[in-house]
Amino acid sequence: MSKLAVVYWSGTGNTESMAKAVVDGAKSKGADVSLFYASEFNADQLDDFDAIAFGCPSMGAEQLKETEFEPMFADCESRLNNKKIALFGSYGWGGGEWMHDWESRCKDNGAILACDSVICNESPDDDALSACRELGKSLV
Repeated sequence: MSKLAVVYWSGTGNTESMAKAVVDGAKSKGADVSLFYASEFNADQLDDFDAIAFGCPSMGAEQLKETEFEPMFADCESRLNNKKIALFGSYGWGGGEWMHDWESRCKDNGAILACDSVICNESPDDDALSACRELGKSLV
């Protein structure tokens, strides 16, 4: 059985809804899934999981949440080499540049992106939630 962590930060509930859909998708494929808020996760936990889904909305000038998510992710990123991961999040403005930058950071650290990242503008609609479920399945 595949062991998966879904780690996220959400300010409005949009990314939280996406995280729960990722969990549902992975569980539907038989994975053992743990859901973590960003403050509950750290780099020392990476080796406990076969794959990790990270979720964070775009904040400020299209960046990860500086005070809660970014420090946790910065701690993890140097240990992502050969780790199967996926990324998801929502945004309210811009064109998703934060996700492209985030993907590059992961690739630069040797992470294996299991699938296309999922982003949505504002609240996730049915299509975005379906894409999140598929993202969860792809990590199993």
